Amino acid sequence: MQERLKAILEEAQKQLMEAVSEKDTEDIRIKFLGKKGQLTEILRGMGSLSDEERKELGKTANQVKEQIAQAITERGAELKAKEKETRLKAERIDVTEPGVKVRIGTKHPVTQVIDEITEFFETLGYSVYEGPDVDTVFNTFDGLNSPPTHPARDKTDTFYVTEDIVLRPHTSSAEIRAEQGLPVPYKIVIPGRCYRCDTPDATHSHTFHQVEMMVIGEDITMADLKGTLDMMAKKLFGPETRTKFRPHHFPFTEPSAEMDVSCFKCGGKGCNVCKGSGWIEILGCGMTHPHVHRAGGIDTDKYTGFAVGMGVERIAMLKYGIDDIRLLYENDMRFIDQFK
Repeated sequence: MQERLKAILEEAQKQLMEAVSEKDTEDIRIKFLGKKGQLTEILRGMGSLSDEERKELGKTANQVKEQIAQAITERGAELKAKEKETRLKAERIDVTEPGVKVRIGTKHPVTQVIDEITEFFETLGYSVYEGPDVDTVFNTFDGLNSPPTHPARDKTDTFYVTEDIVLRPHTSSAEIRAEQGLPVPYKIVIPGRCYRCDTPDATHSHTFHQVEMMVIGEDITMADLKGTLDMMAKKLFGPETRTKFRPHHFPFTEPSAEMDVSCFKCGGKGCNVCKGSGWIEILGCGMTHPHVHRAGGIDTDKYTGFAVGMGVERIAMLKYGIDDIRLLYENDMRFIDQFK
């Protein structure tokens, strides 16, 4: 056993000297010190030894373990320092050199998606309308048929500037402004930045973007809504894309629905992107509630309409295969350059 421990130590030291990356040192740690490592196997086999033998072997094994762990730490630090030095040399700038050609950048993927959506709707006769990032509670909630008890109105969900002023949690707040300020009939698309009290993680951010679509006119029906969104889905995700509408509840639309698109990766067969269902949810929509029209001064006996709200980051992540929303906000040109 003593000879075996000595051989394990020598082999670990040899492999560490040959390691070229921090990953190599981690693999060596697992190989020798992990739950199924060589040293662990020896310690598990001590049951058949006498008390004196166990004591002696345990002492030696612990010494070998400490030596290997120390060697891994030192080698890891060396490799990390070398990697940093290599990176610094590669990124070093000589300020005495002549200027270089300015690199041409590219649009951010969020901007690309907003442009693609708005350009599509402009071909259908829509106008681009913008609302303020800071809006009234009435435009944000009351006018949109959201009662005081609605959970979105809680201060843990929405940023309040004062009791009556908020950072808008959705672009839907511009609907009331449009109804009060634009002559009907009209078709508008409303892009903009929104804010919610979310802790950033792979799929959430306190600051994000939405695009709202709103139509008001005579004899507007759910068929107009479904046909429009089906065309949009085919434009964004490809001509073979299919759409599916599921009943849902939104205070400002009735009837309301969530729209799914057939998975663009597997074609609806089921994969990791669509979690095996063949469908991906992309937006909420519905016929605008009469209470919203009345709040905006629209004649509900003459006009109907529909509204659609979609998250831009979600579309961008699905469209470009991005798995973490935080990548969109890290200002890393190596990431942005992929979308030229």
